[in-house]
Amino acid sequence: MPRFRRRNYNIKASELNLEDRLVHINRVAKVVKGGRRFSFNSIVVVGNKEGIVGSGMGKANEVSDAIQKGVDDARKNLIRVPMTSTGTIPFKVVGKCGAGEVLLIPASEGTGVIAGGPVKAVLESAGITNILSKSLGSSNPHNMVKATIDALRQLVEPSEIAQRRGIPLSRVFEG
Repeated sequence: MPRFRRRNYNIKASELNLEDRLVHINRVAKVVKGGRRFSFNSIVVVGNKEGIVGSGMGKANEVSDAIQKGVDDARKNLIRVPMTSTGTIPFKVVGKCGAGEVLLIPASEGTGVIAGGPVKAVLESAGITNILSKSLGSSNPHNMVKATIDALRQLVEPSEIAQRRGIPLSRVFEG
């Protein structure tokens, strides 16, 4: 059972202006009787830089086909990311996938995206402009992307938190 309820199931990819970004491509060799047979898998992130992002993986015998399959998969797995007016996230969060862990920390205006490869691709595609991040576990690009998406999925709008607790919005992040 997922730890958090899913709120992002009604996003239509065809209505959005999504840009795709190749995160990683891997060549896999399968040894058969006649020699080696190569195939490729790719990790792709799509986003509109306005709070919607998705990731996907594609496998094929050709690089271009693997990338296209990854883009198609990413368009099927879109989430909406709550952001503040300063282009950061509302609160600190940790995302996990396998041995990969990603810590995302809100940052002040002008900080930029302080993140490594796969995490930076996801955050920039989502439109986040000020954030600090730290990879705590495996550096495998597959797990890093999935852990980042998991962290972003855990985020909730502050107004939704206030409504759920029955308190004013100004008291949401008090000690």
